Amino acid sequence: MDLGQRSETVRRANLSAIVRTLHEEGPQSRSDLVTRTGLTRSAIRVLVGELKAAGLATEDRAVRHGRPGRPSPEVSLVAGAAVAVAFSIGVDTLAAAVVGMGGTLLGLSRTDRPRGHKVASAVVDDLVSLLDHLPSGRPEPETVVAVGVAVAGLVRSRDGLVENAPNLGWTSVPLGALLAARLGWSIPVVVRNESDLGVLAEHRRGAAVGIDDVLYVHGEVGVGGGVLVDGRPMAGAAGYAGEIGHVPVDANGLLCRCGAIGCWETQIGAGAILARAGLPRDAGPEALDDVFAAAEAGDVVAQAAIETTGRTLGSGLGGLVNTFNPRMVVLGGIFGRLHPHAQQAIWEELERHTLPAPRAMVRVVPAKLGVDAPLLGAAEVALESVLADPATRFGHRARVAQLASA
Repeated sequence: MDLGQRSETVRRANLSAIVRTLHEEGPQSRSDLVTRTGLTRSAIRVLVGELKAAGLATEDRAVRHGRPGRPSPEVSLVAGAAVAVAFSIGVDTLAAAVVGMGGTLLGLSRTDRPRGHKVASAVVDDLVSLLDHLPSGRPEPETVVAVGVAVAGLVRSRDGLVENAPNLGWTSVPLGALLAARLGWSIPVVVRNESDLGVLAEHRRGAAVGIDDVLYVHGEVGVGGGVLVDGRPMAGAAGYAGEIGHVPVDANGLLCRCGAIGCWETQIGAGAILARAGLPRDAGPEALDDVFAAAEAGDVVAQAAIETTGRTLGSGLGGLVNTFNPRMVVLGGIFGRLHPHAQQAIWEELERHTLPAPRAMVRVVPAKLGVDAPLLGAAEVALESVLADPATRFGHRARVAQLASA
C-alpha cells in the first residue's frame, strides 16, 4: 500500500469516528469531538468541513461551555441526509419506520397482523404498503441507505433467510430476497432476529446506554434474547444465538410451537399469562391488554396471573445471569409491561436462583424504547454502512463542493 492509499484509509477512518460519535451521542462541539475521537483540532476542522460540504453535517453558532478561550461551534448530523427504512414483523403486529442520522425517527406506521396471515409474500406486501401510511409518505429511494428488518424468528445473518419462525408459521423463508424484489431498490436489505436488534437499540438509545454487558429478554407470544458482551453482540456461528425461549424447563410441560416439550416460552409468553387469567392461550393481544387493565384495577385473578408469570420469568433469569454475567437485564415487549406489576416477584426468584457474585452486579429494568426497540435496532444496522464509511456515500459531494468553490 502506497502513502496515498494509507492517507486515504486514515481519512476514511477519521470521518467514520466523527460521524459515529455524532450519531450515537448527539450534537457535539468541535472541542468535544477532539476529546471523544482523539483527533487534533485541525483534523476536526478539515473533516467537519468535508461533512458539511457533503450535506451530512451542519454547524450551529458557537457554544460556550464555561471554559476559557473562543467558544466552539456545535456540529450536528443532518437527519434526512441519509435514512434507513426499518420493518418489524411480530406475531400480532407489523411496523414500518423511516429513521435518519442520529437515530431521528422521521415516520412510523404500525398495524395489526392477523395470526392466520402466514404467507410470507403477502406479509411482505403488507410491509411495503405501510410505507404509504407514514406521516411523511414513502421516502425517496435515493436517500435510503439500506433496509433493516426485525423478525420474530431464527435468521441466517449472511443472507436474511428465516430458517424457522414457529410463531409465524415460517420455515426457510428467503425474507431478505423477497423484500428486496418487492421494493425494487438497489440497496441492501438486512434481516436480523428482533431480540438481537432490541438489545442494540437499548444499548445505543435506551435503558442500557453506557453499559456494555447486557441481556435483553423480549416477550410476546414467543420469547427471545439478545446478548452484548463487552459491547459486542453474541450472535453465534451463523447468527442463531439467543433463542432463550426454547430452553427446555419442563420435560412434562406443554408442546411448544417449535415442536419441543416444555420450552420456557410456554411458561412466560403471552399465552401463559392469558391461561393463568382463565382465558384461552391464543386469545390475542386485546385480551392480554384486558388482563393488564384488570390487574391495574385490582382484580386478584389478573394480579395473580401476572405475579406467577413474573416469578417464572425471574427463576429463568437467574440461570441466564449465572451464564452471561450481565450488568443489566432489559425486559422488552410484554415483559416491560409486566415489570411494574411483578418487579418484587421477579427479583425474589432471580435472587433464589443466582449465584451471589453475578447477582450483586446486575440490575433488572424495563426497556426504555418499549415495543419499538427491535424496529429502531433494525434502523441502526441499516445505517451501519454510512457510519463505517461515510466517505463512500458522501465523499463525491464534498469533492464537487470543494472544486466549485476553488
